[in-house]
Amino acid sequence: MTVTKGESAREGADDTGDTTGGAGDGAPDDGYVPSARRLERERHKRARARRATAVAALSTLVTAAVLYLVVVDAPGWPRTKETFFSARYAREALPKVLEGLWLNVRLLLVCGVAVLVLGMLIAVARTLRGPVFFPLRVLAAAYTDFFRGLPLIINLMIVVLGVPALRLQGVTVDPVLLGGTALTLTYAAYVAEVFRAGIESVHPSQRAAARSLGLTNRQALRHVVLPQAVRRQVPPLLNDLVSLQKDTGLVSIGGAVDAVRAADIIVGRSLNYTPYIVAGLVFVALTIPMTRLTDWVTARMDRQRDQGGSL
Repeated sequence: MTVTKGESAREGADDTGDTTGGAGDGAPDDGYVPSARRLERERHKRARARRATAVAALSTLVTAAVLYLVVVDAPGWPRTKETFFSARYAREALPKVLEGLWLNVRLLLVCGVAVLVLGMLIAVARTLRGPVFFPLRVLAAAYTDFFRGLPLIINLMIVVLGVPALRLQGVTVDPVLLGGTALTLTYAAYVAEVFRAGIESVHPSQRAAARSLGLTNRQALRHVVLPQAVRRQVPPLLNDLVSLQKDTGLVSIGGAVDAVRAADIIVGRSLNYTPYIVAGLVFVALTIPMTRLTDWVTARMDRQRDQGGSL
């Protein structure tokens, strides 16, 4: 049997649920009735979604129950509960920890800006062309290699404890400023590599096209290369900021009273470790929104890339 083109199109519309009109103007057909096959597929999808949700909820409940029984039935659970999960010491520690957390937030904001600026300068220095810039490229590479290899805790100890020992005139001995400097030095090396990867991911034709339009090398880098590089590297940059937010608690080794140090003071007085749990939960609560933002940005950029959109 011969099927005409119009009949084939109508049958395809009944099967796929196409509601566009035949006039080509995109107006929906108000008289459209889904086919039985389409309705059956939709019912099957809904049933599968409900079944998957039920299985996920059941498995979560079972896992939580098993973990609870394992922990509660442990021989040392009563002592652990008293030492790490005391409601009394949690109420005592929470105001002090939140007060100290404000220092961590300020460190994150200031150090985050400093890290981005310094990291960008180092990345640009590493990508400069021409033999005249060879010493600058070597210094930038040596900086990133050194501070990426040096453990952050050792860097903090050297800066926070070593700089005051020099007794230099006009150099601060404030542990907050010195700790922030150490954080900036370390994280700038990581961020510089992120920026450098973004710069090198931009196709050379972009720079060549900018140069053909009369832009200088500096203008091409500023107006063409760097905007594309930064957009492409937003997810890893956000991940580095999340890590920086957690590591701001390490400034407490110099005596700065942040959230960790505030908890440590209460622990030293009470010999109860609940304040550490409180400080940890506060950091987790602060980190989760940034982590979810990173996931959302990453997923959005992936969708744009899959759809062929600009990054």
